[in-house]
Amino acid sequence: MQYFNGISEVPADFGPSVVTLGNFDGVHRGHQEVLRKLVGLARSQGAKAVAITFDPHPAQVHRPESAPGQIMSLADRVDTMSQTGLDAVLVLHYTLEFAQQSPEEFVRATFVEALHAAAVVIGHDVRFGKANAGDLGTMQELGGRFGFQVQVIGEFGTDRRCSSTWVREALDRGDVRTAAEVLGRAHHMRGTVVHGAARGRELGFPTANLAPEASGYIPADGIYAGWLVDAVGNRWPAAISVGSNPTFEGVSRQVEAHVIDRPEEAVEDFDLYGQSVTVEFIERLRGMVAYTGPEALIEQMCKDVVQARTVLSADAAVREIA
Repeated sequence: MQYFNGISEVPADFGPSVVTLGNFDGVHRGHQEVLRKLVGLARSQGAKAVAITFDPHPAQVHRPESAPGQIMSLADRVDTMSQTGLDAVLVLHYTLEFAQQSPEEFVRATFVEALHAAAVVIGHDVRFGKANAGDLGTMQELGGRFGFQVQVIGEFGTDRRCSSTWVREALDRGDVRTAAEVLGRAHHMRGTVVHGAARGRELGFPTANLAPEASGYIPADGIYAGWLVDAVGNRWPAAISVGSNPTFEGVSRQVEAHVIDRPEEAVEDFDLYGQSVTVEFIERLRGMVAYTGPEALIEQMCKDVVQARTVLSADAAVREIA
């Protein structure tokens, strides 16, 4: 798949193409359905399938104080989009200056002159151009003027339309099961393992602490069963803690994973510090609780590990069947 970091990187002879646009945060099942249909239409027309996305999210530019947290990083977004069979992803860098383009200016520069679009695939609620003045009717009118077809894709979902908002709502509750159903895969975070206060190691439960700048939406505080994927692709079962650990004072909010059931040969040489790892959330086991002291906390952590092992054994079995 080709990756264009701005219109200037699109070759002059690129196209013809079938194009869609959106933020695609999370690349959930609704997004995947749109992209699959886009690819199918492009193949039938002998054109290239192209998705346009924005960085940063427009809300972060127009209302940074209330913009939603991003479900995944741009790199993860593009990687996940590439798995749908796209021929190219064009990332448009969103600024206040960029937002001043009229609907016609945006379509002419991006769809027509850069991508030579033969068709555009959009939803009923599409909005684009300055002050979101462009809508479906505008796109259809511009398609007639510039010579590209407009195909409308319906909403994906049964009881509720799949959306990034739904994913965030589920994660805010710690409901990573529902988030996974909407996403079509387990929600994950990605970041570098850094040194922490070493309390987990002192208690007999060493953890891999993600750096504060780790990417991915942080779910509600609590203890989760999940997987830690290291830099070389090994998948380790883990009990994951999200929060500030109220048993101890002065602990800032953090995400840390305790790898369980490591092979004996890996115990002495298991150093993740400085590695970029992925933490996948499978099920929330409990909320964050303040215990009376280290002994009570250790007892509960032992129970958490047993419960996490059970959850992850079932998850691994499902993966094998799939």
